[in-house]
Amino acid sequence: MKISLLSNLIALGLTFTSSAFATESKPTIVLVHGAFADASSWNGVITRLEKDGYPVVALANPLRSVKTDAAYVTNIITSLKTPVVLVGHSYGGTIISQAAETAVNVTSLVYVSAFAPDLGETAASLSGKFPGGTLGSALGAAVKLEGGTADLYIQRDKFHDQFAADVPEAETRLMAATQRPVTDAALNEPVTSAAWKKLPSFFIYGDADKNIPAKAIAWMAERANSKETIVIKGGSHVVMISHPDAVTKLIEHAAQ
Repeated sequence: MKISLLSNLIALGLTFTSSAFATESKPTIVLVHGAFADASSWNGVITRLEKDGYPVVALANPLRSVKTDAAYVTNIITSLKTPVVLVGHSYGGTIISQAAETAVNVTSLVYVSAFAPDLGETAASLSGKFPGGTLGSALGAAVKLEGGTADLYIQRDKFHDQFAADVPEAETRLMAATQRPVTDAALNEPVTSAAWKKLPSFFIYGDADKNIPAKAIAWMAERANSKETIVIKGGSHVVMISHPDAVTKLIEHAAQ
């Protein structure tokens, strides 16, 4: 009986150990927001990922230039001692495409309503590659900065329809008030790396996106040989807010 009890305890201990190891061995999910948003745009996704045992970092994308933003993200990724699934929204897709090039611990990329540019391409050029984008007419007066660049914002009265039409208006009023500006230089700066060429990539977007035309994202996903592409019917540019379950599910697929 003692042997039997000891065997049971050992087996139970192995079960606990295996479970703990499985949790610890999950990759860190690094979330990179895009223009006109901030890290809180991932809140619904973060809650679900953490519930499922994933460590999460939702960083503050500076939105100043592709080169400096990507370097900032790379520094954060390389400071982590775990595998990383790198997730980018909108302009954040441009940044993860460059940042992952030299970060050896990135295992996969997830593009959420995001740009996946090739060498020499810019966010601005890709958004105009197919019809359907209306961001230009929704922008307010640019705020001039030193060095000849300018900060861009979406007009508050146009924010809901342009950026987040499938999110309750009360919530989008807060989003409009707290939106982070992006420089015009960042949107027109070409990437020098395209990590989706060497890493497994996954895409999710809404077919009613007004910032990046759905046809443009579909084209980029196909070009990147996307492992899985999810299209949210009626989804706006912020499907991570309006459809956090679907976005979380895709990220977890990428993590496996």
